Amino acid sequence: MRVLEEDLFPSTPGKVKIERAGSMNRQLHRCFASTSTMFLWALFLIAMTASYLSFKSFVDTSSKYIAASWGGLHWERQIRASAAPRRPPGSAAGAGMSVLVTGASGFVGTHCSIALRKRGDGVVGVDNLNAYYDPSLKKARKALLASHGVFVVEGDINDGHLLAKLFDVVPFTHVLHLAAQAGVRYAMENPASYVHSNIAGLVTLLEACKDADPQPAIVWASSSSVYGLNDKVPFSERDRTDQPASLYAATKKAGEEITHTYNHIYGLSITGLRFFTVYGPWGRPDMAYFSFTRNILQGKPITVYRGRDHVDLARDFTYIDDIVKGCLGSLDTAGKSTGTGGKKRGPAPYRIFNLGNTSPVTVPNLVSILEKHLRVKAKKHVVEMPGNGDVPFTHANISLAREQLGYKPTTNLDVGLKKFVKWYLSYYGYTRGSKNSRQ
Repeated sequence: MRVLEEDLFPSTPGKVKIERAGSMNRQLHRCFASTSTMFLWALFLIAMTASYLSFKSFVDTSSKYIAASWGGLHWERQIRASAAPRRPPGSAAGAGMSVLVTGASGFVGTHCSIALRKRGDGVVGVDNLNAYYDPSLKKARKALLASHGVFVVEGDINDGHLLAKLFDVVPFTHVLHLAAQAGVRYAMENPASYVHSNIAGLVTLLEACKDADPQPAIVWASSSSVYGLNDKVPFSERDRTDQPASLYAATKKAGEEITHTYNHIYGLSITGLRFFTVYGPWGRPDMAYFSFTRNILQGKPITVYRGRDHVDLARDFTYIDDIVKGCLGSLDTAGKSTGTGGKKRGPAPYRIFNLGNTSPVTVPNLVSILEKHLRVKAKKHVVEMPGNGDVPFTHANISLAREQLGYKPTTNLDVGLKKFVKWYLSYYGYTRGSKNSRQ
């Protein structure tokens, strides 16, 4: 078969180049079209990813907000309303304070907050309502505070953002720091909780206070436990406190050193109060008088510890109303902090006071008084005191508090326990002669 020449060579020069070029252009067009499509898809995927991350961030932030139970315009209005002093114009007591109370739903915190509010001061509380003891009791105290117009924020003093926000919303004039991990024996079970609350929490609060403008004056709860193994009685603020007998005592002693440092460096006005065995209505269930009452009413035996050589343990039991007077007196006489912008401008007051009843009572005598007011005989199990951090006795020298705060306790143990028993029977729903209650 003859192959024609024109079949081998095109009649028009450049035809092959043109066709080949067109083919290449079509391929390039398809390639660019495909690339553009991929680019658009990539942009779409990036946009979707960014939207997802933004939504996830929003959800996470919202979850944290909900979990934290604070923030927002309504919350800020509640804070400002609760913090506003309500003393009448021209009051002889002055315009009133605005006080941040930590541990507000605790035993001492509740009583102090109500007393401050009743006299016209502004009060905002902070409490994490932890489960160290029955949270329902803390929630009941919180409800009691709400009925007196005191708003309590559910939060932790280790939350620096929360504290900064509170000081941003309200220029508090004073801080009454009562939040702490309490109890001597529990430290052997959960030592980390004492460091977390009594040291780390204290430092977080002090940081917020030194950065606040204006800086507040601080009154905080130390403890008579700092006297530790000291055997000189009565205990004076000038006595040595370098022999703690428990981790709880050690954290409170550390707190005194830490607060002194912040006073020295940043000009914070600080007053430390060494409480001596506080008792009364709305008290702590882990305290002996409280657990004794519960067990006596339920017909259960109570364990009464005895010291060496069969010596009865003794405590300087101090009624809650007397402690409240000491706390408010400390707030009223606290000098101003001198720092601004975290910098000290001059010396600021640093004080420590004992707040006790200065009349120690033995534990067997405590039990006898409870038996009288409960009208029930206790089943006592007397044992030697274990080495768990407890000390054999406490006795407060209150001359310094009497001189500078006008502190004068007026309630003896018999009267105070009578009031406590009345509250206990009412709160837990006991009736005379019945072992049934809602406890």
